[in-house]
Parts: sequence; C-alpha cells; structure tokens
Amino acid sequence: MKELLKDKRALITGGTSGIGKQIALTYARQGAHIAIFSMEEGSSILQELQTLSSCPEQKFWAKIVDVSDGAAVEQGVEELLSTWGNVDILVNNAGITRDNLLMKLSEQDWDLVLSVNLKSVYNMCRQLIRPMLKSKRGKIINTASVIGLTGNAGQSNYAASKAGMIGFTKSLAQEVASRGICVNCIAPGFIRTRMTDKLSDSQKETISEKIPMRRLGEPQDVANVALFLASDLSNYMTGQVLTVDGGMVMS
Repeated sequence: MKELLKDKRALITGGTSGIGKQIALTYARQGAHIAIFSMEEGSSILQELQTLSSCPEQKFWAKIVDVSDGAAVEQGVEELLSTWGNVDILVNNAGITRDNLLMKLSEQDWDLVLSVNLKSVYNMCRQLIRPMLKSKRGKIINTASVIGLTGNAGQSNYAASKAGMIGFTKSLAQEVASRGICVNCIAPGFIRTRMTDKLSDSQKETISEKIPMRRLGEPQDVANVALFLASDLSNYMTGQVLTVDGGMVMS
C-alpha cells in the first residue's frame, strides 16, 4: 500500500505528547519526515519515531521552541529550513488551558492562553507561508476545539483562543488558496490526553453522557483526520473545520 505522506516534510508544534505526538507517529508511519517544536525535550519522541522509520532516509528533528515567542519561532524555522529547504505540512497543535470563571480569571492567565494557543499560530504561519507560496503547495492544519464553536463556562480564554484560530484559518485559507495551499482546522471534542486525565471519573462519566457515542475520543481519532488533511486526499478542501467529537456538536 502506498504511503500517503511519502517524503513529505511535516512540522508539528506541541508534538511530544497527546494529540500532537499521535499525529507525529501517524505521519511517520506514512513516510513523512517529522520536525517537532515543543517546550519539552524531544529525545523520547525521536526514539519512538526512529523505531517507525520505513527507510534510512527518513528524517526526524526536534527543538525546544516557545511558539508564543515570535523571535524564537523565526530562529527555529530558519534553522529547520536551512536543513530541509522547505516544509510541506504545518500542524499548529500547541495549546494550554488556564480555566477559571471570568470574574476570577487573571489578566496573566488570559494573556498566556491567547499567546500560546493563538499567537503561536500567527507566529508559525507567518514564518512558513512565504516558502509555501514560493513552492505553490502546502498543507496547514490548525488544532482548534469544539469549545471554540460552543463556548464553555470557565473557559472564556480558551474558547476565545480556539474561536480566533477558526477565524484565522478561514481568513488565511482565502488568502492562499489560489497558490495551492490548503488551510483547515480540526476541532476535537473531549479526547483522552493529559488535559482530560485531570478530570475525575464522575466528571468523565457526565461528559460521556453528553456525547452521542457515549465515550471520550482517543488521540488516534484526531490523528486520522490530521492524516487525511495532510494528504493528497484533501487537495480540494480549504477553510474547513472538521469536528472530531463523537457527535457532540452537530450543525
């Protein structure tokens, strides 16, 4: 069977754990070269990627980069491009939460979530859009959230960052569609990651009751959609938001 991403070069932010890690592993199985920007040291994920390597030429690269810092992103991208020459696939997956009711939400936590979740997307796209335009191809995949579509009490900062990401995606898609670049969003629902691991069993049960499929999703569920959007199978799709939520949000 043909590898869907053979020799494609993918850069994934927040790729050392959870959804980002699963996307990296899934892309590697499909023949992609993988680069990761993360706030965590990347030796562990690099070892896992090496075990999946389908050929000696497959490249894996990781760097600690604060993607909310424009200068750090510029330096990291320049270093990667000097080695790879170009990036075919960008997955903006880095994200955090700092939940609280608005009356108790500090300005620091508001700014931090908007910076890590949303400004990072601007930083990454701004550095990579020019080389993608030059090559007249590229796939940009932004990991938003169903919370960006529905809102959620106690998550005004997170919801604003993810709704902003959706608006950003649709706007950039219109700017670059004629140059062969597809920009799409994935909006996961409640997925089993370190974020949801913090919930109690009773909280998980309450959430599951609100999901038509009656269960939380797995990181692989999101990675499968990210694979589709990165591959040639989605070449006529741009500016779209694909929910991966077990039917939680239907519109």
